[in-house]
Amino acid sequence: MIHPFTRVVALVILPFLAVAAVLLIGFATRTDALFAWTIAPPLTAMLLGAAYVGGLVYFANLLRLRRWHRVQYGIPAVFLFASLLAIATLLHWDRFHPGHLSFIVWAVLYVTTPVLIVVVWVLNRTADTGKPEDTDIRIPLFARLAFASLGLASLLAGALLFVFPAAVVDVWAWDVTPLTGRVVGAILTLPGAVNAWMLVDDRWTSFKWMMQAQLVSLAFIVLALLLSGSDLRGERIASPLFVGMIGAAVIGYAWLYVYCERRLQLQRVAPRHP
Repeated sequence: MIHPFTRVVALVILPFLAVAAVLLIGFATRTDALFAWTIAPPLTAMLLGAAYVGGLVYFANLLRLRRWHRVQYGIPAVFLFASLLAIATLLHWDRFHPGHLSFIVWAVLYVTTPVLIVVVWVLNRTADTGKPEDTDIRIPLFARLAFASLGLASLLAGALLFVFPAAVVDVWAWDVTPLTGRVVGAILTLPGAVNAWMLVDDRWTSFKWMMQAQLVSLAFIVLALLLSGSDLRGERIASPLFVGMIGAAVIGYAWLYVYCERRLQLQRVAPRHP
């Protein structure tokens, strides 16, 4: 079972994610007045907002689900993402809006969240027995390898962008600064930090609700590309690569979700119709 403290953390984080998602997606062109720092172009703001929407789905599931293994692999991803944004904040302190309410909230959130997430992991570390649920299926090996590879590629790209943002500024799919480059890099680490666990866990119930959050986040990334696609630098090879990666991710995640859910439904009805 999920430790009660986990739900407290989710309740604390959810409102901040909701407000940030609204500001970054609904007012992407007004971050100079409304957000912790000025984000340009709007595509970067909307990409960060899409990550927060996925976080909303994830932490909402933390509140309602009862079994730890259903949500556990999101915790390392949240820890990595929050830690990287905390580091980026310290490295680029001069780029933020000092004294602005949104910056104060941002700074407090990213100083405390990594610590809270570690506490959550420690409190729940023995809650997963490793056994499948009574109604569960195994994710096929080829799918696990494919998604783990896709996730690790995203993780590597995110790490390179975070560590060497200046070297990527002139080749990235749209204009970024060292700060926004690091933020985009942190976002790209999220799927890798989740999907890598498929190499050691093949239970569908360990990833079903992670997939929901990732699909919602991908939907908002697609929306960002539709609304702010003009920010892409078409002359750079990274632009079609990024769009293609997002398209492949949408198709892949949707296929795996539908495939596994159909197999799960067949398993549920099989005893009634031998």
